[in-house]
Amino acid sequence: MQPEDANRVLEIFQQGINGRNATFDKEIPNWEKWDKEHFPVSRFVMENENEKVIGWCALAPVSNRECFKGVAEISIYLDNEFHNRGLGKILLKKLILDSEENGFWTLQAGIFPENTASISIHQSLGFRKIGIREKIAEMNGVWRDIVLLERRSGSII
Repeated sequence: MQPEDANRVLEIFQQGINGRNATFDKEIPNWEKWDKEHFPVSRFVMENENEKVIGWCALAPVSNRECFKGVAEISIYLDNEFHNRGLGKILLKKLILDSEENGFWTLQAGIFPENTASISIHQSLGFRKIGIREKIAEMNGVWRDIVLLERRSGSII
């Protein structure tokens, strides 16, 4: 992911917001805020044959405490036109491999229970369900749950 990908990354993130099944966020941040909230490593875009960004993945810290420096929350987003093609799994595989090369020992994901495809992809790549955070936040007047998943590195721990 390069700075010139910023507009497209944020456009795809907006699609996730609009779909109401990917994030609690209500509006996209500016690029500077997004960039600051994510690790500078383990960020990737996926391009189609025309070199248009059609998806992205990145890691964000779960805590500022030094002891949690190797724990990250993952984000994976695909342009709506490219869902259900196995591309999310490709991005997640890449993110797992690169995160381990960069010293991350735990990846976590919070996914809406209705997003069964994403949960299935994560579990197929070694994520395990830790639990459900019930009514963790409100979205459009409805309190929603998230399924908390975690993957521990086999090469670091």
